[in-house]
Amino acid sequence: MCKAYSVFCPALLIVGCTLLLGKNLAMAGNDEQLSTLNDQKSVAVTIYNNDLALIKDVRNLSLANGDFNLAWRDVSALMRPETAALRSITHPGSIAVVEQNFNFDLLTPQSLLNKYVGQMVTIVKVNPATGVESRESALVLATSDGVVLKMADRIETGLPGRITFENVPGNLRDRPTLVIDGSHTGTAVEELELSYLTGGLSWKADYVAELNDAENQLDLSAWVTLTNTSGTRYANAKLQLVAGGVHRVQQEFAAPVAQRAKLAAAAMAEPMRQESLMDYHLYTLARLTTIAENQTKQVALLNAAGVPARKELVLMGSDYYYASSYGDLGQKMTANVWLQFDNKTSSRLGMPLPKGILRAYKRDKDGNAQFVGEDQIDHTPKNEAVRVQLGQSFDVTANKKQIDFKQLSAGNSGNPGNSGANRFESAYEITLNNAKKESVTVKVQEPIPGDWKIVEESHQHDKPASNTALWKVDVPAEGSATLKYRVQVKF
Repeated sequence: MCKAYSVFCPALLIVGCTLLLGKNLAMAGNDEQLSTLNDQKSVAVTIYNNDLALIKDVRNLSLANGDFNLAWRDVSALMRPETAALRSITHPGSIAVVEQNFNFDLLTPQSLLNKYVGQMVTIVKVNPATGVESRESALVLATSDGVVLKMADRIETGLPGRITFENVPGNLRDRPTLVIDGSHTGTAVEELELSYLTGGLSWKADYVAELNDAENQLDLSAWVTLTNTSGTRYANAKLQLVAGGVHRVQQEFAAPVAQRAKLAAAAMAEPMRQESLMDYHLYTLARLTTIAENQTKQVALLNAAGVPARKELVLMGSDYYYASSYGDLGQKMTANVWLQFDNKTSSRLGMPLPKGILRAYKRDKDGNAQFVGEDQIDHTPKNEAVRVQLGQSFDVTANKKQIDFKQLSAGNSGNPGNSGANRFESAYEITLNNAKKESVTVKVQEPIPGDWKIVEESHQHDKPASNTALWKVDVPAEGSATLKYRVQVKF
């Protein structure tokens, strides 16, 4: 006899259920052999980007020779059953699987009642005056938006009391379960591994950088944030993370259980080891960890102190004013603040850095760390530079104007010598103002369209790209400096 509790709206029918299932809590059939987490010897979890993970669940089981019907309980509720593979580690080749069924329809009062549509149940009522129970059989007609019951002489909805059930249908499980039919030809005790891909497990990297007073060094720490909404826990798991874009065929697959992650951070002192895996990078946690169901946790990825850093002030231009007359282009334009450091062994780093958000801090005069900006970094291989934008400078501003403009020639497609090109010449004056008590260097970066050349300039420019001119201008403390240049462009 089984009883379950639920509330149905709008009828507000209270249904009670007490599960008397004995030892086989998984509601397996009589011919099923149940395997639970008590059989688990080890579990390995490899988490990829984009909500994908590989699970390798190893369990010790006693299997008789011949056919078996194995209910492998506590798999991920978001597993992709078409990727599941069962093998024997003890005797490879001794297991032959002929059929498998992924049962993710979990036992709840509502799901139990739904399974009894068209079947008989017992209605138990209690006389509020005497406390005496009365029982009556009823046929379940419908369970959508409440319950509809057919009694011997009437139809009732919204019936107060409780409904009792004779048993639990075999396809309802208290935990997600993979039922595997196959045959076994090995020893009585086998070490079996079930591997499968699943959703509901994800990871991301977060970086914390603390700048020193001189802003030429930083202490960098990185954390990996894991989120498990897969519907099961992974106890004492070997954890590995893969950074990089693994190609996947785009398809829709069922997500039978909707979970919400709860924040529960757990710091790890030991950093992760990394290695190459094809064209990806594999990070391995140095010790086992438990990833609880509905949990977000953090583990340490790296810690590095005294990393050489460079702060840059960059004034970005635009390309629209090189083909027309504009005059004033902006007053009190702000310079962007950039932070750059090298991912090299000589800089106390030198390991591939996965994509994530870097947040920067600097201590004030009282020694309190203050947040000074954040930016996204992409996957950064060893020996490459990390460059992030932290914000805009309050003390370094610029006034920009176009002081001359003329069209040198107009496009004419009928003139073979002209080839339809427009040629312009324009001149600019950029006054950089520094309210700081120390001198600064400002990079003035101008994207110039078409074919161009600088014909006059007050400071020597560099050409880091075909469409970019770059000047480095030193601005004295609490002073100003002026950059002037004239450029010819051809479209």
